[in-house]
Formats: sequence, C-alpha cells, structure tokens
Amino acid sequence: MTVRTQENTVVELFAGVGGFNLGLRESGWKVIFANQWEPGKKSQWAFDCYNSHFPESVNLNVDVATVDAADIPAHELLVGGFPCQDYSVASTLANSKGIQGKKGVLWWEIYRIASAKMPRFILLENVDRLLKSPAKQRGRDFGIILACLSSLGYTVEWRVINAADYGFPQRRRRTFIFATKDKNIQKTLYGKKSADRVLLESGFFAPVFPCRLYGQNLIPSVVKLLPDIKEVSDTFHAAFENSGYCIGNEVHTLRVEAVYDGPRKTLGECLEHNVSEDFYIKKEDEAQWEYMKGAKREKRIAANGHEYNYSEGPIAYPDFLDKPSRTMLTGESSKNRSTHVVRDPESGRLRLLTPVECERLDGFPDNWTNTGMPQKFRYFCMGNALVVGLIEIMGKRIQEIKD
Repeated sequence: MTVRTQENTVVELFAGVGGFNLGLRESGWKVIFANQWEPGKKSQWAFDCYNSHFPESVNLNVDVATVDAADIPAHELLVGGFPCQDYSVASTLANSKGIQGKKGVLWWEIYRIASAKMPRFILLENVDRLLKSPAKQRGRDFGIILACLSSLGYTVEWRVINAADYGFPQRRRRTFIFATKDKNIQKTLYGKKSADRVLLESGFFAPVFPCRLYGQNLIPSVVKLLPDIKEVSDTFHAAFENSGYCIGNEVHTLRVEAVYDGPRKTLGECLEHNVSEDFYIKKEDEAQWEYMKGAKREKRIAANGHEYNYSEGPIAYPDFLDKPSRTMLTGESSKNRSTHVVRDPESGRLRLLTPVECERLDGFPDNWTNTGMPQKFRYFCMGNALVVGLIEIMGKRIQEIKD
C-alpha cells in the first residue's frame, strides 16, 4: 500500500532547541516528528526546551540509531543539523542491501531514514569545514554525502552562507545542503543550463541569496564521483568550492561571494537594557581579559618540557557594536578568548552578553531557552544553533519552487 505524504510536512533530526522548526513554521511548513538526544547526558535540556515549545509534534528523546524508520511518518521535507564527523565507510554489506558506515556516525542515520522514506526534499546544515574534511583526504566526507544522496536519485546543491553577508547580526558561516527527488523541479532548476548560470542565477540558493563570481574569469570545476560509495570512501578526494551542485555522478563547483545591498543588523541592536550586575566583568579581572584578547608573541613550554614560540593576533576588545558579532561558540560566557565582551552603552562598563542577547543573535525569540536549563547550557545551545532567519528564507524558497 502506498502511503500518501501530506503536503508541507517535515521530519526534523538532531533538532536541538528548534531552529529549523522556528524558521520553517514561518514559511508554511509543519514539523510532525522530531528527534533530539544528547549522548551521555542525564539531563536532556535541549530536548526539554524543544518539547516545551512544540508539543504538537511527535518528539522523541532517544538515540536516532534506535528509531525504526517504519515508525517515522511519511513527510515531504527532511531536515537536520548533523555533526561533522568521519563519514568513512567501514564495510560493504555482502547481501547488497547497501552500505554500512562507522558506528555512531550520524550521517548514516540520515542516509538510512532518507533511503526508507524518500522525502521529496532534504535540507541539511553543517559547519563550513565539512567541504574540506578530512585533512588527509580533502573532500572525501562531502563526496560521500553527495554519492549517497545521488544514489537515491536526488539532485543536490550546496552553498556556504555567512549570515552577516545577508543582513543578519552575526558572522556565522555554515554549509547548507538542499536536495530534491522531484523530476520537474530538477529539470526547472538544473536542466539544460550552464553550471555558472545555475549557481549564480537559477538554482535553489542564488535567487534568495544573490552572489557573484569570487574573482575574475572563474569557471565551474567539474568533479566526477566514483560509482561505488565504498570506493569514494577509500580513494576519492576533491577541492569543493563554497557553492556547487551534483547531478548523477557529475559535480559542478564554483567559488562565489555574496551580493547584498539590504539593511544590515548589528551586535549593538541586539543588546538588552538595564542588564544585571551579574554579567559585568570585575575590575580585578579586566587585565586577564585584555591579555586573552590581545596579540601575543611569546615563548611557552609544552607538557613534555619543549620550549616553543607561540603567537596569535588580537581579537577586538571590546567587540564592535556597529558591526555584526563574531561567531558565537558553545563556550560563550566562559572566561576565554572567544567569548564576546561588550562595553555597555548605558553604563559604559565592560560585560558579557546575556543569554537573551545570544538568542537574538541567532534569531530566536527572547528567553526561548529559559525553560529550566542552567544558564551555562543556554549559552551552549546558542553556540550550537543555526540562524533562524536563514531557514525561513530557505523554507519559503522550497514553497516557491514546488508551487
């Protein structure tokens, strides 16, 4: 019996605190099933946050590897922000039922579920270094992802997008991967067009995230994928640029840069008023912060007693309020070099960002993560999250191409 897929339905994997869900619901989509699980953690704070905001969907808090694909409802769009790991193939199954990746590597769970449910669309998010990993076989991991999706009949397009390039208040660079099995959409977006026209004009990303060639006289590179996924894992390597698409075993890739002349939001516009004294830096700690943020050229001694020269450039201290913020990391608010420090416009004193300010930088509503989790984990969640507004744009784009 054929199961009818309800239009505009979404399954969300590695759901975090709901960035995909928030962005997609603003563009006409409905998440009907989600899974979020933090391995090795007794308290599942991210899941609790997600579940409190989206009780209308079926939300599981289990290892995704234990979820039977038959228990996942049919859906039109599969989404997820999955970890960047070693995606190499451990073995080929002798009974020809497919491939088997390394245990615990979450890409293979996406592949397993996509293989079983065959959604019309897939939208994924990962760090920008995905395109170059691993260091000893550049491009292999991303080549495996393209080969897997291509083997299922998907045409795949990707773009590395820095949110600040399109007016958002944080310099957050991520790889987004769009895939479709719809033959008519494949033909409309990619059929009988030059590769540069696809990536600069007519593909999935270019109409909503305009771009141009990075440099002069560039032409797309063409990469051939190997026919066997195990062979890709063992021998494939390639230089993937920040945009590209894959049809069958042929990959076109081109380096582009953003074109945007709209309004731009700054870190300063995300700041709260009347911030609690708890977030201010103590006078006696200011010298330590200044040292961490400053340029260094000094001798250090390693654990084995070896002396070496250490150097690093400066980080803005305090952070500029009239520009987008630097990328938030999961250790935001701890005493380290990457933590943001601002000079409060009202008090003139140095302080850390508040959890609400971090939520604003990612595009979440104020106090989204104020659901009982420790404050430190609120920062961790925003360091892991995506920029919600980007997903809203992509969700609307999918609606546009399927109408």
